[in-house]
Amino acid sequence: MGALPPQRWRLPPIDPELCEALKEALGCDAALAEIYLRRGLRTAAAVEAFLKPETMALPPPNTVFADLDLAVELLQQAIARGDKMRICGDYDADGMTSTALLLRALRHLGADIDYEIPSRMHEGYGINERIVQECYEQGVKLILTVDNGIAALEPIRKARELGLTVIVTDHHEVPPQLPPAHAILNPKLVPATSPYHSVAGVGMAYILALSLAQRLRKWRELVRPLRELCTLGTIADLAPLTGVNRRWVKQGLQTLPTSPLVGVQALMQTAGCVPAENTSLTPAAVGFRLGPRINAVGRIGDPQVVIDLLTTEDACRAQELAALCEATNRRRQELCTEIEREAISHLEATGFDPQQEWVLVIVRPNWHHGVIGIVASRLVERYGIPVFIGTYEDETTIRGSARGIPEFHVFEALEATKDLLVKYGGHKAAGGFSLRTDHLAPWRDRLREFAQACLKAEDLRPLVTLDAEVSFDQLTWDFYRQVEQLQPFGIENPQPVFCTRGVKILEQAPLGQQGEHLKLTLEQNGQKMSAKAWRWGEFFPLPTRVDIAYHLTTHTWNGETELELELKGVKPTLAWYVPHPPSHPLPRWYPLPPLTTLLPQLRDHVLLYGYGRPHVPPNLTTATLHYDRPRVQLTAGVRCRTLILWSLPPSATHLRWLLATARPDVVYVGNQQPAIAPLTTLILAVQNDLRETTQVNLLALSQTYWIAPRTLVAILRHLGYSCEDFAPTLAPTEELARLQRWYQLQAKDLARLAQTWGAS
Repeated sequence: MGALPPQRWRLPPIDPELCEALKEALGCDAALAEIYLRRGLRTAAAVEAFLKPETMALPPPNTVFADLDLAVELLQQAIARGDKMRICGDYDADGMTSTALLLRALRHLGADIDYEIPSRMHEGYGINERIVQECYEQGVKLILTVDNGIAALEPIRKARELGLTVIVTDHHEVPPQLPPAHAILNPKLVPATSPYHSVAGVGMAYILALSLAQRLRKWRELVRPLRELCTLGTIADLAPLTGVNRRWVKQGLQTLPTSPLVGVQALMQTAGCVPAENTSLTPAAVGFRLGPRINAVGRIGDPQVVIDLLTTEDACRAQELAALCEATNRRRQELCTEIEREAISHLEATGFDPQQEWVLVIVRPNWHHGVIGIVASRLVERYGIPVFIGTYEDETTIRGSARGIPEFHVFEALEATKDLLVKYGGHKAAGGFSLRTDHLAPWRDRLREFAQACLKAEDLRPLVTLDAEVSFDQLTWDFYRQVEQLQPFGIENPQPVFCTRGVKILEQAPLGQQGEHLKLTLEQNGQKMSAKAWRWGEFFPLPTRVDIAYHLTTHTWNGETELELELKGVKPTLAWYVPHPPSHPLPRWYPLPPLTTLLPQLRDHVLLYGYGRPHVPPNLTTATLHYDRPRVQLTAGVRCRTLILWSLPPSATHLRWLLATARPDVVYVGNQQPAIAPLTTLILAVQNDLRETTQVNLLALSQTYWIAPRTLVAILRHLGYSCEDFAPTLAPTEELARLQRWYQLQAKDLARLAQTWGAS
């Protein structure tokens, strides 16, 4: 059996009564009601509004964005005067689609406009003073930033000094001091409750373009193509698919298959994702087919290719540009694979331990910094901790990308270490940075300190968040269609992850040119399902009986479509039990005196138990000593009349077993404290033990680590095992604190506790 992914599974709790009420109100499957509740949809009306975003009541954008009317007025005046304008874009998918959207819209509206995107390799992100100076020298009167500019204090100050008009459209985090632009449009400046709060840079550009077109009464022919560009950019930028994004994307996906944009048609054909007639494009097709081909050009090619592709009206030219995007994406894939392989080899060779380091900071020479952000995401998926990955720009400077985990805020981490950085930016989930090479070691230490302050040890594993637990017989076409109503899936509305327990793996085989994927046939209660596990080749072969976490998808082959599972997590199926102690008499309880005083007084059989208990010299006592448990089965009339607890056992259940086994008249209670391993060590040890067996005696396994059965169950639940019939537990850290309080009990405390058991 291969190693398994070191995951933690979490099924967020919900109110069972509320779930039942929602199920009855909607007439839906219980699993669907659970999904709705876990997305914050607590009423039938909220579910209806979510499933039909076109019914959402939206406030007019100019009542939300304070500078929108001013920005429209500035653009209208510039067009009327014939002023030369320039868009300053960005080289990611959001920035390129934003640039193409405004370029197409403003040219349609009569503007004299062109664009510039700074060099990823030589200049980095955002408008800079070189661009501003060139705009001035070339007679540009108005600069319009898209997907950047909110933090460009000095370049925009220089533009104002040169007499240029500046409009900033951006969606990144707002710095303490805003740049001195004439107008600033940023959704982070509006309340978090606004449906516009999560729009991407392309969404902000879409609002501005349509507002200007409506002012000029030339908006009808622009709505559809601009919305389709907005859809591409929003999904590719991983913007939350909630609020107004959900409405726009759902509408855009419906029209993209027949898009009037010849560049989009060419890209869909090249990527092999043209949908069937009268069907919508899926977010997955955009996110995994179109988006990467757009992004690849911005990462390792020339962004002009994408902007020309999305603005051309020449179908033949569009095909040429789409083919160039395809070739660039293949090279991007090769680079990602090479860098990821080299990173993992380096980490394994240096003995990297995620549980000890808390963050992964890796810097290596000759890596293409256009793709290291993708590799960072893969390393987060593999190791489950925040990743900061970089490469050397020159002998003195490092440049890199960061990706976080749900409990870690990347931008705050960069902000907290900004005194060691040359440049940085980003948001909660991702960021970019540059620093001097001689600051690398202290920066790594500071990041580790930041992570230790905001994370708990149990956070340091890849997280799989479950939406509902179902059986295979629930996975019908009707159920699939109801789940699909939650589309479009994306950030803050992820594709549901289901869990099924007690699954048999009937067949499994590597898939792909290098066996990097797995193809499986699964069965539960007589019901079979096909499954695939992408990038799981290293875990082959999987155990034959498992609990699985998965997406419910479809697969078409030779014109036949069937339901299929896409595995996201696997754990061995666990059967646990706690042996119940037999009846036992209640003894008398005393504090433990020194053994040199006590043992010479004892006769008969004595059981000495406890953590770190000593081995008694034979000349110290005439009693028959047993260690930890009786050496032989005592006859009915013979028992260990004295039980010496050098330390307490891990739980009251363990104690009752000791009493039932030894049947003492007297128990002497010592105060030795067991040295319990750190939580991260316990989690790893328990996970390793579970690779050897799926039948777990909780009493025996918890004794191994000197923890209570409930502490062990808390760890098992942290690892994703439900332990359904066991009593509720606290978080593992809280259970360990509770265990420490147990080990501090004294003889009088145990005497009172034993009275609650009664003579059994």
